[in-house]
Amino acid sequence: MSNPIQGDLNNPTTLTRYCSEVEAAAILAALSESGIQGTTTGSFTTGFQTEAPGDVTVVVRQSDLPRAKEVLAEIENMKKDIDWSAVDVGEPEE
Repeated sequence: MSNPIQGDLNNPTTLTRYCSEVEAAAILAALSESGIQGTTTGSFTTGFQTEAPGDVTVVVRQSDLPRAKEVLAEIENMKKDIDWSAVDVGEPEE
């Protein structure tokens, strides 16, 4: 029986949202490497799939949310350390 104040720890809960399915997939991969299962919702309403504004929601179990937030913070910190002026993104497409 679940604690009515805390709820069912297996219930899905939102970790974060992204405008791109690619970004959300990268976060899911990092979570998976840390042993956290997750999924995304909303990917059909992003980008050019329907050309409708929307976002992709990364969803994890409520019980995994504290650790998932730690992993997400680690990823955000790593992104800050990238020197984008030194990254070769290839030639522009015509």
